[in-house]
Amino acid sequence: MDRRSFIQKTGMASAVLMTPPYLIPHRPAKYKTVLIGSGWWGLNILREAIRSGQVTVAALCDVDENQLKKCKTEVDKLCNDQPKVYKDYRECIKAERPDIVINATPDHWHALIAIEALHSGAHVFLEKPISHTVKEGSAIEKAARDAQKVCIVDFHRRYSPHNVSGMDFLKSGKAGKIHSVRAFVHYNNGPGKKEEESAPPAGLDWDFYCGPAPLSTYNPGMHPRGWRQYTQFANGNIGDWGPHWFDQILWWTEEKMPRKIYSTQKSDIRNSLANAPEEQRAVYEFESFICTWEHTLLSNHPERQGENVGVYFHGTEGVFHMGWQRGWAFYPNDTKKEIIKEAAKMNEPDQQNIDLVWKDLLDCIPTGKRPFADIERGRHATNMALLGNLSAKLGRSIEWDHEKDMIVGDKAANKLLVREYRKPWVYPK
Repeated sequence: MDRRSFIQKTGMASAVLMTPPYLIPHRPAKYKTVLIGSGWWGLNILREAIRSGQVTVAALCDVDENQLKKCKTEVDKLCNDQPKVYKDYRECIKAERPDIVINATPDHWHALIAIEALHSGAHVFLEKPISHTVKEGSAIEKAARDAQKVCIVDFHRRYSPHNVSGMDFLKSGKAGKIHSVRAFVHYNNGPGKKEEESAPPAGLDWDFYCGPAPLSTYNPGMHPRGWRQYTQFANGNIGDWGPHWFDQILWWTEEKMPRKIYSTQKSDIRNSLANAPEEQRAVYEFESFICTWEHTLLSNHPERQGENVGVYFHGTEGVFHMGWQRGWAFYPNDTKKEIIKEAAKMNEPDQQNIDLVWKDLLDCIPTGKRPFADIERGRHATNMALLGNLSAKLGRSIEWDHEKDMIVGDKAANKLLVREYRKPWVYPK
């Protein structure tokens, strides 16, 4: 069932319950919930959980006491749950036995925490990208299926009203046959200023922060929000933004994954200790179309619709742009025809629709249904980003076998589907 049909049927059911003489008092379940990763984005997610009225915030967990204190102060303003605080996610999960775990940590922690939560019997709200390596993502999906728990990915763009209607437009065929797709993210982060390496701030357990990743020398550009540009913790802009737009593309096509990937990148232009690519191009060859990705941290040039992010779907009838803050637009090839647009409808102050993702999670828990942003969809979209980086690292194209979950005929490339964990952490299987 697609999201639109689900919402319509849910609405009809609600209307029946509210029609006399069948008025039934509704007392939603209170799900014991913990947040692991208490930074600004984790708090954004938790706010929507609290607003749903269906959770009890049992605990907050973070290796940074400073972040944890800020988060708890805010949570205490939002509810009276008085959550406990933890530094070690394992202690948190074992002691609290939560119904729901929100995992909003840096990427290199996603797999270990998600799998620990699923094995404990919790449902998981997982931030994208779902993993730092391809095989971590496979392990998370397996854990979710084995545990028969809901594992939803924070693909809020999959739920936003203009994304839903835009996808309806694309799938209706009004743009004609789509022959190529281009996703892009353009930001200008300036020339940079090289960070000074220093001791971690008081209250931050830097060894635990690094966890399974190499023990890096701390600099203030890494934490609390700069870690996305350090490849030991994340996968750069293609890993951060890419899964959102790749998910839009995979939502539109009936194909599960590209068969060939080639990418090139450059990461030494800005004056910074960050090592993720500042410029990157990737080409994904599907059976029926070509997909390209491009990002830059060096210029904030807007595209056709005035946005610096989005996806172009090039069809025989015109060009469709799926955007973010400005909604979507269709530009007919026939210039005599009017341009069709739909504005975005998003929540402030973050201009996202996290509440709709949270609602889907709550709807799926009692029914056992897989959510619209199920872990499998998250794995596919994340893999496109990870395989793009892998190709760039190798300096050559790769051929992907989705069914076998491996790269065809390339032992060196397949070794990069995993990473070596720093002891005592053990790579998930």
